[in-house]
Amino acid sequence: MDHLVSTSLLAADFGNLDRDVIIVNDSVADWLHLDVMDGVFVPNISFGFPVIRSVRKVAQKPLDVHLMIVDPDRYIARFREAGADILTVQYEACIHLQRTVTEIRSHNMKAGVAINPHTPVMLLKNILPYIDMVLIMTVNPGFGGQTFIMESYSKITELRKMIDERGLDILIQVDGGVGPENAKRLVDSGVNVLVAGNSVFSAINPVEVIQKLKNPL
Repeated sequence: MDHLVSTSLLAADFGNLDRDVIIVNDSVADWLHLDVMDGVFVPNISFGFPVIRSVRKVAQKPLDVHLMIVDPDRYIARFREAGADILTVQYEACIHLQRTVTEIRSHNMKAGVAINPHTPVMLLKNILPYIDMVLIMTVNPGFGGQTFIMESYSKITELRKMIDERGLDILIQVDGGVGPENAKRLVDSGVNVLVAGNSVFSAINPVEVIQKLKNPL
């Protein structure tokens, strides 16, 4: 399968959000990535349902929503109503993870589980049959523009082996410090979905950067 590009709106210009969503619409990006932060699970606050609903009205791509919040179970149905197509929760934030991802799928969304840089991929062994995607955070979550953590490559390789040995159909997504300079190595390591925000929206030509992420050299 060709890899996907999910463009993170956390790095977009919120004063011109419609414009930046349209830029992604007109690019070869596959998804729009939205990071929801509550200021509790991570030391930052981003946006919630009103922004997602506004993006949904303009977006022509699936909405890939990553919840960096405590107690995500309370809001699953509301995120679907707001327009989420893929909903990813943090492993570290879920007490009853299998129940959470089953609930996500029951609302006709793809279910993802994210792990922080310090969390071993082996902890996902028993949840893999119940999910559609694993998001490996390649920076500590909370802020955009951070430097990629190099140890992430070994986690990607380990997870790819776990998935393939069991014959599971699960996407591996990475988020944090992703750009044209490391896109090829990430894909070669087994990544299916590249999340990129700062490298796209800080560029003079965001569409060109997305093209480079989609076809890395």
